[in-house]
Amino acid sequence: MDSLRIDCEWRLTGDRLGGPNEPPGGPPQQPPRRDDKEGDGEGRSGALTLTRTRTKKPSMYKVLMLNDDYTPMEFVVDVLEHIFQKNREEATKIMLHVHQKGVGVCGVYTYEIAETKVTQTVDYARKNQHPLQCTLEKE
Repeated sequence: MDSLRIDCEWRLTGDRLGGPNEPPGGPPQQPPRRDDKEGDGEGRSGALTLTRTRTKKPSMYKVLMLNDDYTPMEFVVDVLEHIFQKNREEATKIMLHVHQKGVGVCGVYTYEIAETKVTQTVDYARKNQHPLQCTLEKE
């Protein structure tokens, strides 16, 4: 998955955090912290980097059911109820749309879920000796 990385630098000045537009010259010298070793010449600069990662929303895919002349309408309704969790009324409406228009949307899901539903539908149809076809398309 793609992610967006945002880096912000804040400087510690006195008892408050200052933003990137602090005056030149940087913050005043800070006393050594407990984890700093005195005398090694590698003290901390007082700069704190905050990183926030934003994840990109996943692409959505439509699962499309294709009409054929052999799969019974009741079987299509059964698939829509059990694989796509549609109620009887919704399943019947989608089935009639597929029957009349040749194709219909069963649902919109992330890629992995859409792919799984297509595979389950086609496997279930083959198991019951029906040529029902499903495919997915990016929304």
